[in-house]
Amino acid sequence: MENIGTSGEREIFAVTALVTPDRSRYGRNMFARIATVALLAGLGLNTASAETVVLKEKSSVTGKILAEKRDAVIVDLGYTVLTIPRSQIARIAKDEEEKPAKPAKGKQPATAATAPAVAQKANDSDLFRISKGTVQEKSVRELVAQLGESVVQVRTPGGLGSGFFLNEDGYLITNFHVIEGETQISIEVYHQQNGQLERKVYKQIRIVAMNKFQDLALLKVEDKDAPKFSWVPLGDSDLLAVGERVFAIGSPLGLERTVTEGIVSTKTRQMQGDLYIQTTTQINPGNSGGPLFNLRGEVTGVTNMKVFGEGLGFAIPIENVRYFLKHRDAYAYDTDNPSNAYRYLQPPSRMSQAAADGKVENSAK
Repeated sequence: MENIGTSGEREIFAVTALVTPDRSRYGRNMFARIATVALLAGLGLNTASAETVVLKEKSSVTGKILAEKRDAVIVDLGYTVLTIPRSQIARIAKDEEEKPAKPAKGKQPATAATAPAVAQKANDSDLFRISKGTVQEKSVRELVAQLGESVVQVRTPGGLGSGFFLNEDGYLITNFHVIEGETQISIEVYHQQNGQLERKVYKQIRIVAMNKFQDLALLKVEDKDAPKFSWVPLGDSDLLAVGERVFAIGSPLGLERTVTEGIVSTKTRQMQGDLYIQTTTQINPGNSGGPLFNLRGEVTGVTNMKVFGEGLGFAIPIENVRYFLKHRDAYAYDTDNPSNAYRYLQPPSRMSQAAADGKVENSAK
């Protein structure tokens, strides 16, 4: 210590001295920590075998959950116990959910576009599935081969658009404006068989529900010879980040199975009172109703419009789609009013009122 020459060196020594380990205090802290873990385990609190806590910053923590409180979750990492605030947690998933399920003996594996083990229903009444656990990102090439069969072309006498299957029973989502005022609807699907894609057209399509103001429609294939369809899981738009890579599959200008790629420009673009995902992914007429995927193979939006110019595509956030599906009874299709849920009459004008008054006078004469 006598050899310290400058005041700066003294300050460095002082700082170093402050972090000198106190081995007796370390022992006491470790004893208290072990005692806390033992106490929590002895109280019989929630002790799942192995769970993954997915954080909003797109990181995750895997360990044994010791307790779930209203404002925090306590996780045992093996070497320490971590307290995670609820405000930082996106979701909690068991590791068992990420393991692929083995098909039953003598049965064909499920035809889902993604493994059912990592995409499950939130509720029994839901028509869609959401991803559980941490899903690894893949290349666009891999995802197109995996998901392409679940994206369809929607045709009507008045035009065409795109759509995608929500489950194996033939429920699918498209835009309202694709089928507006139409009842003759057909769906063109490309089934993957023997390593090749085989085109199949289904013409028995029922309109289940529609929301004109959110530009969403729910359809169902009811052909008698319809197989179990491939489907895609729905993601979470809140977990999207500006600059994140996304891609779309659809039928722009009738060119089916077209893939375009871009990034998320913003997640909160206000257009006519609603919020949309703005993307540089090319969106053209015919893409309407198709899915916008992230690199985990989840649908994060439904493409529905393009503003004049390059790189100005827009998609409906998937949260709006999930809300529409959960409340589909309120938007149930009415055969007496194909453009429901609301029908607005033309307001009276001075000209129409004058014409009506003239008719009244002539009838009086």
